[in-house]
Amino acid sequence: MISISRVTATEIPDIEELVHQYREFYKQPRAENTKQFLTDRIKAEEAIVFVANYVEELNVRAVGFALCYPTYSTVSLSPIWLLNDLFVDARYRGHGIANSLMDRVETAARESGATRVFLRTAEDNVAAQALYEKRGWIQDVTFRRYDLVFPL
Repeated sequence: MISISRVTATEIPDIEELVHQYREFYKQPRAENTKQFLTDRIKAEEAIVFVANYVEELNVRAVGFALCYPTYSTVSLSPIWLLNDLFVDARYRGHGIANSLMDRVETAARESGATRVFLRTAEDNVAAQALYEKRGWIQDVTFRRYDLVFPL
């Protein structure tokens, strides 16, 4: 059985390994400050994190997560959410876990008064793109993205 819940700062260790795997998916090295970064975001109420737990008898294992950053839109004069990170452990993919996490994100965003949720994904992440499109998300063709990346 899968259960989805909102992560508190004390539960960060439960998702830390998943975040490492997620960053590795995007070719980033493991970072010692991962736990602190996540803890700081949650304690400051800058991020909302949901975890998908696989529950089997007395064992509970975190198998996926979604991390959102609530923000605002001046154009719509409303709150909006950035679904910044969505990840499911490779061993648990294909069982609807990402879909369940997205259900929870969309519901929480609506309940918070947000008027939309947006995300970005890699051009070659076709599995994720298929999920988003199946759920009715629309690829933005109006706005172009630009980044200015500062060296660490």
